[in-house]
Amino acid sequence: MKDEDFVAQLLVAGSKDTLLCFTNLGKVYWLKVWHIPQGSRTAKGRPLVNLLPLADSERVTAILPIRTYEEDRFVFMATANGTVKKTPLEQFSRPRSAGLIALELDEGNTLIGAALTDGQCDVLLLTSSGKAARFAESDVRAMGRTARGVRGIALRGEQRVIALIIPRADGFVLTASARGYGKRTPVDEFPRKGRGTQGVIAMQTSSRNGDLIGAVQVFAGDEIMLISNQGTLVRTAADGVSLLGRNTQGVKLIGLRGDEILGSVQRIEESASDETDLPEAPADEE
Repeated sequence: MKDEDFVAQLLVAGSKDTLLCFTNLGKVYWLKVWHIPQGSRTAKGRPLVNLLPLADSERVTAILPIRTYEEDRFVFMATANGTVKKTPLEQFSRPRSAGLIALELDEGNTLIGAALTDGQCDVLLLTSSGKAARFAESDVRAMGRTARGVRGIALRGEQRVIALIIPRADGFVLTASARGYGKRTPVDEFPRKGRGTQGVIAMQTSSRNGDLIGAVQVFAGDEIMLISNQGTLVRTAADGVSLLGRNTQGVKLIGLRGDEILGSVQRIEESASDETDLPEAPADEE
């Protein structure tokens, strides 16, 4: 990989599995795992634009590995303007080489995330203003691919949704602000409310903090990657980020200079084989 590149998502999949690739424009593409060129552990890999017919302004925002299209599974999607949608997984069972519309979007709106659910999950949406809305997935009825969805969280002014999380009991919500501050908060501190509310405070936004720019669910042993708008990258252990309540500002995660701001935060889940830099076996050994 290049120095400025990093692993943002690690997927475990078989060669016969299919990857559902959702983009910011609301489209979904199908990619067979066996179509991805196999490389060594240190290989750079190939850009997704060489594997999928993406438009110039299109980027992948979520990848879901699928083995079978089970009837009791759903794809849950969220957009920047607070709209959410739940579509049965089986409606994505017929691949199209040019992709398909997974969600109808109004002009200026983007798909910010997608997750695979079982119909009984909770959903957590976080906004740029530091608010979070948690509600039961069952509050959203299943809809077809061409539907626009329903309101998941009420937004004011220039607020936008920046993260979709399916919370787990053993997880922590790691929030990060534009000026480089952040914290971890236990998932159970986010109360379940009804869909369409304004939410509760997830992190105090202020002149010191700036807007909330990212939120990820982390677990013990995870690492995170912080990326600034000027290309500064910092990789650190998630366990080293202070554990604080919802109604707090957090602590400094990264040192920024001048007009530099934090652009994004990503969870890094390392495979066991990456923990030790072992030499590769010769090609003729099994």
